[in-house]
Amino acid sequence: MRVKKGKLDGILVVEPRVFPDGRGFFLESYNARKYAAEGIGGCFVQDNHSRSAKGVLRGLHYQINPGQDKLVRVILGEVLDVVVDIRRESPTFGQWESFMLSAENKMQVYVPKGFAHGFCVLSDMAEFCYKCTDYYSPSDERGIIWNDPDIAVRWPVPKPLLSERDIKLPLLKDAKNLF
Repeated sequence: MRVKKGKLDGILVVEPRVFPDGRGFFLESYNARKYAAEGIGGCFVQDNHSRSAKGVLRGLHYQINPGQDKLVRVILGEVLDVVVDIRRESPTFGQWESFMLSAENKMQVYVPKGFAHGFCVLSDMAEFCYKCTDYYSPSDERGIIWNDPDIAVRWPVPKPLLSERDIKLPLLKDAKNLF
């Protein structure tokens, strides 16, 4: 595998080694020793899997107390994956970075605590999988509105399909319990 640093400190992009043959392909999607050696540590305790239609935007989400590191990937379709630095003392606070994740490129993104995360589906359908270092806690779930003008993410869909919860998320400047 090859690991590259994102432009935001702490973000890592993993390009796994893929072994294709006439039957399909094989890849190692996670190996605790190898990932720890690359700075992707912690104990992953929960795996999540979502399926979404074209134009669905999920995010920008994060969890507090203590937060979650995430290792995200797409196993069907294609998404624009977005991270936003929400660490108040960070020199890149409020800045974002995006990645094209797809079943075809098989890339993963490591999103540590201190970042809000979201994605927008570009293909007809996408299945998105992610590992978390802490269990989901509804009372600790937080988020930032997807179209916050101070962050100014360039989403590829002007009118995405959103959940009722995501429609009501606050602006970054009004968000409580940041890192």
